[in-house]
Amino acid sequence: MKKLIFPSLLATTFLVACGSDETDETSGNEAWNAIQESGTMTVATAGTLFPTSYHSEDDELTGYEVELVREIAALLDVEVEFEEIGVDTMTQALNSGRVHLAANSLAITEEREENFDFSTPYKYSFGSAIVREDDLSGIESLEDLDGKIALGAMNTTYMQKAEEYGATPTYFDNVTNDVYLRAVENGQGDVVLNDYYLQSITVNHLSDIAVQIHPTLFYDPSEQGMMMAKDEPLLLEAVNDALTQLLDDGTATALSEEFFEGYDVTELPDIDFE
Repeated sequence: MKKLIFPSLLATTFLVACGSDETDETSGNEAWNAIQESGTMTVATAGTLFPTSYHSEDDELTGYEVELVREIAALLDVEVEFEEIGVDTMTQALNSGRVHLAANSLAITEEREENFDFSTPYKYSFGSAIVREDDLSGIESLEDLDGKIALGAMNTTYMQKAEEYGATPTYFDNVTNDVYLRAVENGQGDVVLNDYYLQSITVNHLSDIAVQIHPTLFYDPSEQGMMMAKDEPLLLEAVNDALTQLLDDGTATALSEEFFEGYDVTELPDIDFE
């Protein structure tokens, strides 16, 4: 695989020093500087979100976004270390510099873009709902979420959507998918709003649990990307250049089809949304 080449920090600093009126280009690029110095990129991911970030039967961290990150690191000629944390902790870890990237089916929203930068999108999806098999949890539309108990993680766009429509939130902290499904089945909660592809594959793999994807409730087409701290232009450029190559050469599509059971999540499907 052809590696991407970026100018060394030494060369950048030298060029800046030659121009007395120029701003120091190394400022505001702490994450990229740290990656170049250590040779390692630290990436936050949940490790519990099948099939995008999870542990295989031999307990190896894998998944669509995990393997995509590894491909990016190979192109950038750096090692990658994963820190498995929940979405709420990811934002804190990015702001503190503890991690350089977050990759975890993170929707690109205006609210998030006020505080973070996002990579080029590499996953297009839409929202769906896991409900009980016998009665669809009494839900026909988003308006029916009013008074229902929605299960999810803090600070996700899906829990914000549930609360917007009047659902009562019950938060779980970075638990595996079966915990959510069992909670809906046994009535601890009524619904889980989340990504359609993640939910449909999870339900298929946990078919012994009496839940299903709501057959008509689809909403909010979204673009998802890797999140990083604001004002890190060199890191953003490097990640985007690598992602563009992986999207153009078919690597991202091949990974999608491998982990999403034949689905190509690099393109938004043609579907009617609520």
